[in-house]
Amino acid sequence: MSNKIQAIRGMNDLLPDRSPAWQYLERQLRSLVDRYDYREIRTPIVEQTALFARSIGEATDVVEKEMYTFDDRNGESLTLRPENTAAVVRAAMEHGLLHNQTQRLWYMGPMFRYERPQKGRYRQFHQIGIEAYGMTGPDIDAEIILLSARLWRQLGMTEHVTLELNSLGTPEARAAYRDSLVAYFEAHREVLDEDSQRRLTTNPLRILDSKNPAMAEMLAGAPQLLDHLDDASRQHFEQLKSTLDAAGVGYRINPRLVRGLDYYSRTVFEWTTTALGSQGTVCGGGRYDGLVEQLGGKPTPGVGFAIGLERLMLLLDTLDLIPAEAHGGADAYLLAMGDSAERNAIGLGERLRDALPALRLQVHCGGGSFKSQIRRADRSGASVALILGDDEIEKGCLTIKPLREDGEQQTLELDDAIAWLDRQFP
Repeated sequence: MSNKIQAIRGMNDLLPDRSPAWQYLERQLRSLVDRYDYREIRTPIVEQTALFARSIGEATDVVEKEMYTFDDRNGESLTLRPENTAAVVRAAMEHGLLHNQTQRLWYMGPMFRYERPQKGRYRQFHQIGIEAYGMTGPDIDAEIILLSARLWRQLGMTEHVTLELNSLGTPEARAAYRDSLVAYFEAHREVLDEDSQRRLTTNPLRILDSKNPAMAEMLAGAPQLLDHLDDASRQHFEQLKSTLDAAGVGYRINPRLVRGLDYYSRTVFEWTTTALGSQGTVCGGGRYDGLVEQLGGKPTPGVGFAIGLERLMLLLDTLDLIPAEAHGGADAYLLAMGDSAERNAIGLGERLRDALPALRLQVHCGGGSFKSQIRRADRSGASVALILGDDEIEKGCLTIKPLREDGEQQTLELDDAIAWLDRQFP
């Protein structure tokens, strides 16, 4: 007997009892981006490996350790996308969306990273991302942050998330800061853990992200990037803060916030929560003005964010913010008792769906006794059972039996039954 084939570790099935909650979240996200007139873009899940190596950075953890990379039959190195900003830039360049234009784009779909699966973090995970191109000012930074703030209000979780802000300045300012940071870390090399010592020569800014408590005191004394900003970046950051202040969005300046990918510049931000323990980042993004040029295009400013949907769903579950109607289930379950009723039930179901577009109706199939059909109706989650027997067919009626609340069973003429259902399930 062969072993059963199971899902790959860290790549999970979405089962029917959970899909309504995901559909609820996706509807909320789609309605939000529509309100801001962002347009959807869909890119392949597989890209040339060079796209991510050039954009994310050869020395990042994503490229070094986490990418699903393979050679195809022609020997070309391909990678399952670990993030989607680089792919969106590639698509926008390839199809001429950036030349003398501004673009407000969004995407939603699966990403892939080989890392240790943990709660809310998987090897196949899903993101929604917002990307805006062709605008240099802090106003578009503010719009994107305000869009994310509106999402938290829409989902009822504003009081559970905190906005953290920082500025990385220009690449030139960051290079000067990098030199002073490396000098500081070299002077404290004995405190650095193995991972940080490796990053000292590859990506020293990422050492600031370390959660190692043994390094906390040393990191607290490290030079701050905000002290090394160029004048234009400092002015950009001040204008962004003023816009957020005017809009009533609170924030906390986090000088250690650097984000994990090399392409960020100037504004970086995260929305964090304390409700999920150590998995505190819910949304992260910022400005990446050099990315298009880095990938071979003309200099084009860009800014955006991404939200991991598994993490967001975990937060909604933890805070009990998924509304009852998003848990799925039928509104009504149509039973058929008798030969004539069984022949007519499917057709009646279609008539009810025509008359009541909002009604979630399940029609019983497979025969069985009245008791077994009522059992199936109850398991469907329906609020009412609709009973069609030979008597109902003869009289042009339908019997309605409440399943969840006290109420009288009633037999109504079919038009009256449709009107009753319309009132109950508008």
